[in-house]
Amino acid sequence: MTMKRKQTLVRALGAFGLTAAVCGLLVWQHTAAVSLLCQLTAHEAQALFPLPLTLYAAETTAPDETAATDEPSAAEPTTAPPATTRTAAAKEDLTATPDDIQKLTAQAKKNADKSKKVGAISKKTYKNEGVTDKAGVVRIKNVNKTRIDAAKLLKEKADLAVKKDAPCVLIFHTHTTESYQYLDRSYYTSDVPTRDSDKGRNMVRVGDEICAELEAMGFSVLHDTEIHDARYTGAYARSRETVQAYQKKYPSLQVLLDIHRDAIQLSNGTKIKPVATINGKQAAQVMIITGCQESGNGVTDFPDWKQNLIFALQLQEKMESTFPGLTRPVFFSPRRYNMHLSHCSLLLEVGSDANTLEEAAYSGRLIGRALGLLLQDYQEEEP
Repeated sequence: MTMKRKQTLVRALGAFGLTAAVCGLLVWQHTAAVSLLCQLTAHEAQALFPLPLTLYAAETTAPDETAATDEPSAAEPTTAPPATTRTAAAKEDLTATPDDIQKLTAQAKKNADKSKKVGAISKKTYKNEGVTDKAGVVRIKNVNKTRIDAAKLLKEKADLAVKKDAPCVLIFHTHTTESYQYLDRSYYTSDVPTRDSDKGRNMVRVGDEICAELEAMGFSVLHDTEIHDARYTGAYARSRETVQAYQKKYPSLQVLLDIHRDAIQLSNGTKIKPVATINGKQAAQVMIITGCQESGNGVTDFPDWKQNLIFALQLQEKMESTFPGLTRPVFFSPRRYNMHLSHCSLLLEVGSDANTLEEAAYSGRLIGRALGLLLQDYQEEEP
């Protein structure tokens, strides 16, 4: 999901061609309005300016599953046990670093002097940037034409009924290979990949932490670890097929969370690292994304989007009230991203490619804890 500011500008000026885009860069350097535009993240830019996939960077998220040109797989659901290796004494300590990540970090420190610096990393804690709606601790960045009443939506009940004896949550990854830094430092190097097929280092590792926390709270959760983005185009179509296979096998599934990481890079090459300090430990900030179908925005087959929005706001409220500062504003966008498959289906961005795996894994535990508390609010009483 990497999106450089210059690439964003090319999207915005696509109708004028590459020559006009280059000329526009000179104007951009002195124009505040366009400068603000160039600070949009990959998902935000794609939601606002949907153009052909050929104008996107190689890692940019496809506009939607409808852009896929290859055939999705219809593999049987596969699950994997959580890979976390926290000791028994540390299970209740959410800040404890898992053993495998400690080893990875130690190895990276040994090789740090051999790495060549490519660009800077800048930390940022997102608070009210671009916020259009507020209700208590809930903050929303609404880029749709549709106006909302956040306070009113928070009072509504989500379409959710939880039974602990049946799988209710599915964690999956459309862009499975997205990965992170290994060391918390002020720069990034060429030897640390932004994508990795090793499931101990990519989004699967973050999903493991979410699942482990939910299971510790007594909930039945499934984790799909299939790599859907070996071919980038069509990743959403393939993950949709995977989710539908799970739904067919497990009709009790209601909460579907597609776990990603963001990528925010400035024109000078600096990467932005969204962080928050939770209980004295640095965590990767989380952005919840949900969509909207309205006249003229190109989104179809998503008539119940309001249900997803209700769930998104309640999840952010639970995350912020439990772990203040953990979330960026909810991004309410003209997109679907497979969220039509359930009334409680969302896309979560856990940090960016400038965050460390340790920070992302810690946020995974915090997401799991907050989600578990929300599920408790909807848990049906045993007869």
